[in-house]
Amino acid sequence: MEIKAAQVKELRQKTGAGMVDCKNALVKAEGDATKAERILKELGLAAAAKRSGRATNQGSIFTLIEENSAVILEVGCETDFVANNKDFEILGNKLTQLAIKTDSNETTEEMQEKVTETISTIKENISIKRFQKMVIADNELVVNYIHGGGSIGILVKLQSEKKEALNNDNVKAMGFDCALHLAAFNPSHLSREVIPAEYIKEQEEIFTVQAKNLGRPEKVLEGIVKGKMNKHFAEICFLDQPFVKDDKQSVTKVLEVLSKEVDSKISVTEFIYYRVGEEF
Repeated sequence: MEIKAAQVKELRQKTGAGMVDCKNALVKAEGDATKAERILKELGLAAAAKRSGRATNQGSIFTLIEENSAVILEVGCETDFVANNKDFEILGNKLTQLAIKTDSNETTEEMQEKVTETISTIKENISIKRFQKMVIADNELVVNYIHGGGSIGILVKLQSEKKEALNNDNVKAMGFDCALHLAAFNPSHLSREVIPAEYIKEQEEIFTVQAKNLGRPEKVLEGIVKGKMNKHFAEICFLDQPFVKDDKQSVTKVLEVLSKEVDSKISVTEFIYYRVGEEF
């Protein structure tokens, strides 16, 4: 069957495999992209899947934190010139102020009116792409971080057994470092415990095929697969990843050390990662 260049390109963007490998996999899978991706994974040619998709437009990410809630919001536009415009920045900040007061993650009429007003000034199409909120409890701390002039935005939530520990400078610094880490590495999951069981099962099957392809004996397959799974978790799970400021320790280990220092268990319970133009 004929494999179109667009199919090869899309599979390459999704897996990071070479063009020839992508085409061969599609031929073997008779054009089925999902099967072709599985083939590339079994051959060890596909990179670990990233959470976010390809950047498709311009815009900026905005965040706002108040006493008991936080919001992250993406505003899209046609050009990077407008994304850096002062009126566009003012609009984004107004929208976060309105969004944090809503009862849902749906754009309100007042928010849309603000967008329309700015469009009439800037003369370029602008849209609210999405926004999401976090509730902040008394024993929780939310930190925000904007990277690359608004191209990436982060909200990360820390929780402490003892409320007073959240005032500790080291805990606040850890919150910022976690946000920095998330912006740099973009993990797809918080921890391995929240990964769907069907995904784990599929990965175990893929790693088993990989080990068999290398001629490994049956008696050592289980250990090899377990090692590959742990390495995979360290690639896609925030708490398993090597910490951005100390790659000899995982994020979990750094949190454990901090917890002992402040005499209160400190944990990261939630994060939101937004990148301008990502497919979601």
